[in-house]
Order: sequence, then structure tokens, then C-alpha cells
Amino acid sequence: MGQTDIRNASVMFGSKEQVSINQAMCFLHEWDQASKPVRCRMLRDFLSKNTGKTCSELELEFAQVASLFLARLTAWLRLTYMFGTCLDLQLRAVGVFISANHQYMIEFVEVGGVLTLLEILGQEKLKEEDKNEALHLLRIISNMGQKYKELVCESYGVKAIAECLAKSESEGALETSAALLESLIHGNPKFQIQVYKGLVALLTCTSPRAQQLVLKILRGNQPLVKIANHTIVEPLLNLLRSAHLEVQYEATELITELMQSEVRLALLKGLIDFLKPKKEKSPDEVIDQETSMLTAVHPVLLQQAACAKTIRILAKRSETISKELLSLQVIHHLLYAIGSQEHADSQKQASLALEHFVHKYPVVKEQVRTALGTTLFESFVQNADVLHLCIDDVQAFMLRSNTVKVL
Repeated sequence: MGQTDIRNASVMFGSKEQVSINQAMCFLHEWDQASKPVRCRMLRDFLSKNTGKTCSELELEFAQVASLFLARLTAWLRLTYMFGTCLDLQLRAVGVFISANHQYMIEFVEVGGVLTLLEILGQEKLKEEDKNEALHLLRIISNMGQKYKELVCESYGVKAIAECLAKSESEGALETSAALLESLIHGNPKFQIQVYKGLVALLTCTSPRAQQLVLKILRGNQPLVKIANHTIVEPLLNLLRSAHLEVQYEATELITELMQSEVRLALLKGLIDFLKPKKEKSPDEVIDQETSMLTAVHPVLLQQAACAKTIRILAKRSETISKELLSLQVIHHLLYAIGSQEHADSQKQASLALEHFVHKYPVVKEQVRTALGTTLFESFVQNADVLHLCIDDVQAFMLRSNTVKVL
């Protein structure tokens, strides 16, 4: 290439660069002078052109001054978020930047971006879709490392996110809240226990989907946290009252995981105690009107059945636990549950649990034979899950009155 060609190329390159700079400056000037509707239109255009772009692509689009637009965007967000002014567009535009480059995220955080996002979660009048977008941005920030997780927690983020999870009705916000809390519990030793306690507190929320998500997070992260606070015992056992099988399943799996912790004995005692339920109505007892099952079955009877099922699962998975349950007089309570003629599934689950102990321990077999009588015992051996169909009122009363003890 000759010198003339080089000079022409340089002029052409410089000309294109100048055009790009002029376009970026015009865009920023238009933004500064624009009304709310115009800014919303500009954000829609920005998103359609730039969603998914890398840092270098954004810098090329804005002639190496993309940060100037991010600063303007962040300032407008902080001034208007409480009014919901095209909030979804603002948050998505911020997401384009912080997803593209760590430096953009730092710039956003340094001007109070985390606090703004957390404040959005606490605004009752804002749409759940907007809150979900704020949660999404917080998750991006949290996933960038320990110091960002700590920043979220130091800003009272655990409480704000937990409240959002407890109150959200949309599946998107529920799942994003849960994913964010799970992110905060990993690689965050300074605040790990705080996040754990926040999750435990959420066990008392009334949303079955939120309960399921929280139980799953606690179960998956129990080996990481290692310790277990005794405050988890009561709300966890109470979740066995749920008519939602997915909640019962996760509760049982978490109980199984906690058998390696200091709350194991309290959980085992609780499971056995609830085989003999008390049906007093509790003011905090919530009946799910969407679940027809609860119109016919009292929650404590659902809990009775779930406890019997959980006892069977625990006993089958561990011989040590099986022996512990025997020492806690589980046979007496299982026989009581079989004789309580209020809920067929409780009787069935108790029979299946009792079947395990009868097959495992000869001394239990003889005790149960005596308690049931020869004829009923033969029916039990042949088909334990339909034993309750063979029991008359007299036999049921005898089972409820049994004094079987296995030492």
C-alpha cells in the first residue's frame, strides 16, 4: 500500500470514528433533554439493539463512552423507581451493562445500585415483574464473588429478599428469590449463618411453593452449613401438615439430612409424638382453600400420616436410627395410629412403618402379635397396607389403649 492509500485510510478511519462520537453525543444530549415518554422510547430502542452485546460491542456502539449513558440511566432509576416509571425498561437496560462487563457492574454498585434494587423489592405498589427484574440483577451481582455477596447482606438484603419470596405470587419472582438466597449462602462465610437463619424463618410462610423452594435450598446446603439450630425443629415438623405432597416430600428429605446434626433426637421425638395428635385448632393454622383434601381431613391427621411415613423412611435408611426409634417407644405410638380411625392414610402409613420393625426385630414381632391378636396379626403379615380395613371398633380401641414397650 502506498503512502497516499495509507493517508486516505487514516482519513476514512478518523471520519468513521468522528461520526460514531457525534452519534453517541447526540444520543446523550437527546437523553438529557427528553421527556419521560421519549426516554422510554429510547430505552426500548436501546434494548432492541444492544441486548446480549459484549463490553467491546457496547463501547463501539457508544464510541468508548458507554459509561456516560450507564451513569445517566442509573441516576434516573434512583430518582424514579418508586413511581414505577418504565421501571422494567430501566432495569433491563442496566442488566445489559452489568451482564456485559465487570467494570460496568462496579460503576453501578459504587453509586448505590444495590441499595436501589433492594428498595425496589420493598415497594408494595410495584409490579412483581419489576421486582423479579431487580432480583435478577441482584443475583448477577451476588454471583460475581464474596465481596458482592457481603455487600448485599450488609445492606439488609437477606431480609428484603426473604420477604419478597414469602409474599410473591408469580413463579418467576419466587424462583429468582430462591436462587438469589442460594447464591448468598455459597462462598459467603461471614453471612452464611445469617442466610441460613433467614431460610429457616421462611418455613413459617404460607405459600406452598415458597415452602418447597426453601426446604430444597436448606436440604441441599445443610452439608455446607453443617450446624442446625433447634429453631428449625417445630416449623419443619409443622410442614408435614401440608396437603401438598411436594412440600411433604422436601420436608421428609430435609429431616433425613438433619439426622446427622444436633437436632436429630428432637426431630425423632417430634415425629413419634405427632403419631398421637391433638386436634385443638391453632390460630396460626392456615387451611388452603384450593386444596379439597383439607375440607375433609384435619391438618394434624395429614401430619400424623406424614410422620408415620417419615419414620418408615428413616428406619429403612439407617439401622442406628431404627434402634433409636425403638428406644423412643415408637411401636406403642404406631399401634395407636393404626387404631385411630379418623384417617385411613394415617393407619396405612403406620402399618407400613410397623411392618419394617416387625421384619427387622423378632422381639417387636412378638410384641405386635400379642397386641394385634393372632387373626389380625396374620392379616397384617399378609398385607400391612390394608390392615385398617380389617379392624373393628373393639380392636381399634384396644390398639389405642396398648401399652407395648420395646426396651
